[in-house]
Amino acid sequence: MKLRKSPFSLPPEQYGGARKRIFIGLMLASCLVLCLGLTVFLILPWSDALNGVVWLEHLSLVVGLACIAGLMWLCLMLVFHIYTGKALPGARSVRHVTIRLFFPLMELLAKFVGIDRSKVRRSFIKVNNELVLSRRKIVQPHQLLLLLPHCVQRSSCPHRLVHNADHCQRCGQCPVGALLDLRDKYGIKFAIATGGTIARRIVVQSRPSCIIAVACERDLTSGIQDSYPLPVFGVLNMRPNGPCLDTLVPMDALEDVIRLFLGMIDSLPVRRASLEKMADIVGHKDEKGRS
Repeated sequence: MKLRKSPFSLPPEQYGGARKRIFIGLMLASCLVLCLGLTVFLILPWSDALNGVVWLEHLSLVVGLACIAGLMWLCLMLVFHIYTGKALPGARSVRHVTIRLFFPLMELLAKFVGIDRSKVRRSFIKVNNELVLSRRKIVQPHQLLLLLPHCVQRSSCPHRLVHNADHCQRCGQCPVGALLDLRDKYGIKFAIATGGTIARRIVVQSRPSCIIAVACERDLTSGIQDSYPLPVFGVLNMRPNGPCLDTLVPMDALEDVIRLFLGMIDSLPVRRASLEKMADIVGHKDEKGRS
């Protein structure tokens, strides 16, 4: 049977050119490292550490083989799920394994071999989004939270919007007015956060069924990890002025995602012009503004 690419696959241009192969390669390397670490259980019976106790030797072999087999199965299942978008038995734990087990080790490996951390994070966000889409459920507007970073507000604006975004005068000099228009148009929940702690508190208070978060790679990655098991779809912001300063939002892409989770469209359309602009700003001009 020929494996077909996942129908939930997203264009790499939307993630600064990052591809799933970065994530998959580092994940396989992480799995290999963990398996090598578990071989200690296979070596112990042939050492003097267990003092010849037969049942301990057998237990060590069983534990080592079982853990290695389990890791290999999870890794292969995750690769299959990422590539095809189809879930094998036990797939409910796939996103959990990705977030809690593999990704922290993958970042360490990437640093060791000299792979840019931003590329790894973008690849992770892309894979996470595709996994979220593969298990997508239609939600009601009041169940959907749009979470924004404070840097979308114009830095010179005198109005403080963190506690109440409706203080915005919608002057058009930053994306906040257009974002509020989206909120009003679709009736979704809307919040602006100044950091991870505030974002977590907003999520707890709002109790959404799904989150669409706009932020940089670092904040999206930590937000996805902190919000688990809630599904978080990450949208990369654009930073023509560097990090955390007058950032922009890909409005067309964001509205498409909102409509998708509200069941108004069946799949995300490919907007080539918008994607090329995002790839230019996020992937190239933003090198000076990595978070």
